[in-house]
Amino acid sequence: MYRRCRVCEGELREFVDLGRQPTANGFLRPEETDGEYFFRLAAGICTDCAMAQLLDEVPQERRYHGGYRYHASGSAGHRKHFEENALRLLETELTGPDPFIVEIGCNDGVMLSTIARAGVRHLGVEPSTNVAELARARGVDVLTEFFDERTAAGIRSRHGAADVVFGANTICHIAHVASLLRGVDALLAPGGVFVFEEPYLGTITERTAFDQIYDEHVFYFSVTSVRAMAERHGFELVDAERIPLHGGEIRYTLARPGARVPSHAVRELLAEERERGLSDLAALGRFRDRVERVRKDLVTLLRDLRAQGKRVVGYGAPGKSTTVTNYCGIGPDLVPFVCDSTPSKQGHLVPGSHLPVLPPEAFSDPYPDYALLFAWNHADEIMAKERAFRQRGGRWILYVPEVRIV
Repeated sequence: MYRRCRVCEGELREFVDLGRQPTANGFLRPEETDGEYFFRLAAGICTDCAMAQLLDEVPQERRYHGGYRYHASGSAGHRKHFEENALRLLETELTGPDPFIVEIGCNDGVMLSTIARAGVRHLGVEPSTNVAELARARGVDVLTEFFDERTAAGIRSRHGAADVVFGANTICHIAHVASLLRGVDALLAPGGVFVFEEPYLGTITERTAFDQIYDEHVFYFSVTSVRAMAERHGFELVDAERIPLHGGEIRYTLARPGARVPSHAVRELLAEERERGLSDLAALGRFRDRVERVRKDLVTLLRDLRAQGKRVVGYGAPGKSTTVTNYCGIGPDLVPFVCDSTPSKQGHLVPGSHLPVLPPEAFSDPYPDYALLFAWNHADEIMAKERAFRQRGGRWILYVPEVRIV
């Protein structure tokens, strides 16, 4: 258990405990449940630099491997977002005579495939061999390694300096933050930028989105904590932009001090976080209280529906579903199965809670009375796709920011 901040060695104060949890994307077959790995899922805040982070850490080799189940291109919204990301970088940062971009955690190549089609030099660094192969099939150059300063030095010697180092829903996963940033420093060209977009502590606490807390997310960034982290490692936070991905993230841009003028958005978001008291223990305590209320309300609703003879199934099996089902004690007795479009999850069980994961066709065979939407960050896309469910009297159950029936 960490008692000192991974960034600055300041004191960590616990603010939420989500209990005994498995790895969020450790989907397993029914015959593999014996000996399943669990750990204590609790988060704390640094009293010095305001970095929120897990107090216990799952080894990265256990999280990322040849059986990794998350595919970044799994939704139309994600594919559109990352294509737009790539086009924006091509227009604004990758404009020199021979530009080069490195993506940390390229997953299945959803972003870099657009860069590759543009003929721009690139490299994805992806430790999970199965999704790395999917990226290669899209024409993406991939190095199957964990990113750290040693990896970065090797890339620099073979490919030269990078104009952009990019990460999406990856940088908050990397516990060895000092080695990470030394690697970025070694790899970046003098005028280069480090761009990463990650879950935002402000969104998590404001929306009571506690299911975004799981083993892969070691850090829960804020503009305040990212600025402190950047300055500690010789960088400057020059931009911070709200984006809608995963219910509300922030895209951060770091550069070397003095290389760029910081945007007004940085100052505005810093002021907003101070006004909200985002890192105050009292505010985080109120977040914990709301989390506990959601658990009580959701379990009560599911038990009441079961008593009424109603059928409830789950929709979507993201890593978030692992956190909420294990924290709330939701098993197949309350939700007999969950539907998900990711082929590598189908035929497996949600970690810990052991809800069977079935293909999307099972949702309408026949339609349930209620659908518990675990993939709530894709609610608009999913509800538009499943109009027939509502037309036939089906109702959605949401639990972010509070439990409600739609």
